[in-house]
Amino acid sequence: MINDFIHPAVFYLLGGLLIPLLRGKVKQGYMLLLVVAAFLAVVIMPQGTYGVYEFLNWKLTFGNVDKLSKVFAYIFTIMGVIGVIYSLHVQNDGEHLAAFYYVGGSLGVTFAGDFLTLFLFWEIMAFSSVFLVWYRKIPASVASGFRYLLWHVAGGLILLAGIILYYSVSGDLTIRHLPFHGWWPGDIEGMALFLILLGFIFNAGVPPFGAWLPDAYPAATVTGAVFMSAYTTKTAVYALIRVCAGSEILIILGVVMAIYGVVYAVLENDARRLLAYHIISQVGYMVAGVGLGTQMAINGVTAHAFCHILYKSLLFMGISSVLYVTGTAKLTELGGLYKTMPRTMIYTIIGGLSISAFPLFSGFVSKSMTVTAFGEEHLMWAFIALMLASAGTFLHTGLKVPYFIWFGKDRGIKAQEPPRNMEIAMIIGSIFCIGLGIFYQPLYALLPYPVHFAPYTAYHTWETLQILLFTQLGFFLLLKKLWCENTISLDTDWFPRKGAKGLMWFSNKPLANTETNFIGEVYEFIIQKPIMKVAQLMQTIDTVIVDGTVHNLGRFTIAWSRMILLFQSGQIHHYAMFMTAGVVALIVMIVRLF
Repeated sequence: MINDFIHPAVFYLLGGLLIPLLRGKVKQGYMLLLVVAAFLAVVIMPQGTYGVYEFLNWKLTFGNVDKLSKVFAYIFTIMGVIGVIYSLHVQNDGEHLAAFYYVGGSLGVTFAGDFLTLFLFWEIMAFSSVFLVWYRKIPASVASGFRYLLWHVAGGLILLAGIILYYSVSGDLTIRHLPFHGWWPGDIEGMALFLILLGFIFNAGVPPFGAWLPDAYPAATVTGAVFMSAYTTKTAVYALIRVCAGSEILIILGVVMAIYGVVYAVLENDARRLLAYHIISQVGYMVAGVGLGTQMAINGVTAHAFCHILYKSLLFMGISSVLYVTGTAKLTELGGLYKTMPRTMIYTIIGGLSISAFPLFSGFVSKSMTVTAFGEEHLMWAFIALMLASAGTFLHTGLKVPYFIWFGKDRGIKAQEPPRNMEIAMIIGSIFCIGLGIFYQPLYALLPYPVHFAPYTAYHTWETLQILLFTQLGFFLLLKKLWCENTISLDTDWFPRKGAKGLMWFSNKPLANTETNFIGEVYEFIIQKPIMKVAQLMQTIDTVIVDGTVHNLGRFTIAWSRMILLFQSGQIHHYAMFMTAGVVALIVMIVRLF
C-alpha cells in the first residue's frame, strides 16, 4: 500500500500464517504483536482510497477509508486485541489461525470499495469462523457447524446473485448507497438490490434467517464464541449502513428482531444460547436504525455496534469462563458461584448493566441515541417497542443470568477464577464498558456525522431508571414464574431441519424406488442397450475388417520378401547383370513411348 495506509487485515491473514511455527511465550508475544500492530495501522490510517488494482475488466479497491469504515475498524481491532489476550492459553494452533482469518475477513469487508472484494472477504469470514465451532470436537458442535456453514453459503450465494444482477444492469461493481424501497422488487435493478439486502440480513441474523446464531454460538469453543459474538453480525450491520441505509423494510424487521430475541432469551436455559438470542435482539436495534437512515439513527447504530461488541464479548467471556471452569453453562446446573468466582461475577455484572443501558455504562450512551432517533421522527410504535425490548434485556441479561449463576441455589460446584489471561481480557472489557459510559465524547467524535445528542439529560436518565427499576421489581415478584427449565425452545430452524429430514426420506424411499424401478429401466432400454449394440458392432469392425486387413497385408509383405530373397546370390557379377538388364529394359520402354 502507499502513503501511511497499511491494511490491518494483512497482519491477520499473512502474519497469522506463522503462528503454527512458533511455540510457548514466543507464539503468545507474536500474536499480541500482530493484533497491536493492526490496531496502530488503523490509528495512523488517513482517509482516502488505497489499494486499487485492475483485475480483468474490474477495478478492485481494498482500502476505502472514511469515518464509517474507520470507526468499525477501530472496534474490530480493539476486539482483536481483547480476544487474543483471552485465548492466549489455547494450545490449538488451528483455532488461533481460524480466529485470525475471521478477524482479517471482517477488516477486509470493512475497507472493501467494490462488491467483488467485499464478497471475497465475506466468504473468508464464513469459512474460517465455522472452525471455531468444529474445534470444540463434540458431536453437537460438528452438526451445528455444518448447519452454520450451510446458512452462510446460502446467504453468500444470494448476495453473489444480487451482485451479478447489479453488475449486469450498471456495469459497475463500486460499493455505493443503494437502498431498497418498497416490499418487493419491481424490475431487474430492484431484484438486484433486494438480493443484496437479503444476503446482508442473513449474516445479521434477522429472523427467520437467524436460527444459525443461537445454534452455532453455544456450540463453539470457549474462546471461539467470544470472537463470533463480535464480528459476523456487526460486519453485516456495517454493510447494511454502507449500502442499504434508508431501506424502510429494515425498520419493521429490526423491531421484530429486537422483540423476538428478548422473548427467546427469557425462555432459554443455556447461558451462552441466551446471550446468542440477545445478540439477535440488540442487532435488531441496529437494523431498525439503518432502516430509519437519518444521521442520528446512523450515528446511534454505529455507536451501539461499537459498544455492543465490547459488552457482549465481556458477557461471553464471563459465561465462557464459567463453562471453562465448571464444564457447563446451563442455568439449572449452576448457582452460588459468587463464593468461588467473585471477580468473574463482577465483570459479568458490568457487562449485564452495560447491555441493559444502565446510566454510567456504555449501553446508555449508544442505545439511547438510536431509540431517540425514532422519537424524533415520530415513529412512536417503533420507539415504544424498542423501549419494551430494553426492559426485557435487563430482565434476562442484567437480572436472570447473574441471579441463577452467581446467587442462585448453591450446587456445590468446586470452581475457581479462570486463567490470568482470560481475567485480564475481562478487565480490559470492563474498563471500556465503564469508561465509554462516562467519557463518551471520544466515541461520539469518531461517528460518521456530527452528533447533536446529550445522553445525560434529567428526563432521559430518570426515564431509563424508572424502566429498569420497575423491571427489577417485576423480576423478584415473578421469580418463580421465571424459573429456568432444562428444555429446548423451538425456533425457525425447525422448518429447515424438518424439511431436511423430509428430503432425506423422499430421497431414500420414493425417489430411490422410482429411480430403481422406472428410471433405471428406461435408462437401460433407451441408453444402455443401444450403446452396447453399437459397441458390439464397432468391436466386429475392429476385429474382422481392420485387424484382418492389417494381418493380410503383413502376410503379403512377408511372402514377397522371401521371393526377393531368392535373387540375392551374394555374387557381384549377378547383380551387375540384373542392373544392365534393367537399364536395357528402361531404354526400350523410352524408345517405344517416343
